[in-house]
Amino acid sequence: MGITIKDVAKAANVAPSTVSRVIADHPRISMDTKKRVRRAMKDLGYHPNVNARSLANKSTQALGIVMKSSADKALQNPFFPEVLRGISSVAHELDYSLYISTGETEDEVYEGVQRMVYGNRVDGIILLYSRVNDNVINFLLEKDFPFVLVGKPCEHIDRITHVDNDNVNASIDITNELINQGHERIAFIGGDTDLVVTQDRMRGYEMALEKAGLPLRDEYQIHKEFLKSGGREAVHQLFKLDEPPTGVVIVDDLMSIGVVTMLEENGIRVPDDVSIVSFNNLYISEITRPSLTTVDIQIYNLGNQAAKCLIEKVNNQDEPAKRIIVPYQVIRRQSSQHVNVNGASTS
Repeated sequence: MGITIKDVAKAANVAPSTVSRVIADHPRISMDTKKRVRRAMKDLGYHPNVNARSLANKSTQALGIVMKSSADKALQNPFFPEVLRGISSVAHELDYSLYISTGETEDEVYEGVQRMVYGNRVDGIILLYSRVNDNVINFLLEKDFPFVLVGKPCEHIDRITHVDNDNVNASIDITNELINQGHERIAFIGGDTDLVVTQDRMRGYEMALEKAGLPLRDEYQIHKEFLKSGGREAVHQLFKLDEPPTGVVIVDDLMSIGVVTMLEENGIRVPDDVSIVSFNNLYISEITRPSLTTVDIQIYNLGNQAAKCLIEKVNNQDEPAKRIIVPYQVIRRQSSQHVNVNGASTS
């Protein structure tokens, strides 16, 4: 038997009806009592079932969406609103609502997912990231709860339905853009190395350089958060080197824009002095100056496919795990050009 309301009432020294009122956040219960009951719930591991619906109709008609960091941080990156647009177009059509869970830390994200699952708040979950040995994925597998991953799983690849791009080949192709323009000193600015997408894009970069017979230099590989501020620190390190790169592969458009700004503040012009290529083809990559040469990974389509897969899984628990690869395309714009003999770029 699981923990019941009576167990919580006993531990908090209140009546079971008081526990029910605390769960419903009744205004007439004092703050002290609420705190005491909530602490007892947490200590005992009791998760209220928000929708104690009849067992015949277990569906909540809601899909949970989990981001890797706090909403304000995640939503600064236009990747997330765009992938949400793709998810909600399918959800809306099939009459599902969306329940978004975020957290400041990995533990908070994990607790949010537990609440969704134990509280029967959602029918299934879409994870908008893939992290190395992620306890959220392990928990969902253990509970046999329907979920879909946007990205490539780090392990259990055959058990997890996932929607992804071929990030290794995309990275080979975008790195080759610079190699074909005559660049030999090519750096890589990545994001969080715990993320599978960072690892895949880095691997593609390394493979392209190796195939072209170009050296892999440790000092040319820099990893920071996927945010503008991270890009700025990375630039400082790279362009202080005795032999700074003439081309840079950057793991995300938002970071690229931060890098371009930083370079210009230091009198380094893109693409005249250094060429930049990037990933994701966010809408801002077209309107920024110079516009970015980048990989279009069809973000809307990633969200769209993920929602379709999840609803299929919710409707049929025996649905086998699927791997859906969304095609990508290299978009050539103004941020990269041929290198000249002195090592600077030329048009």
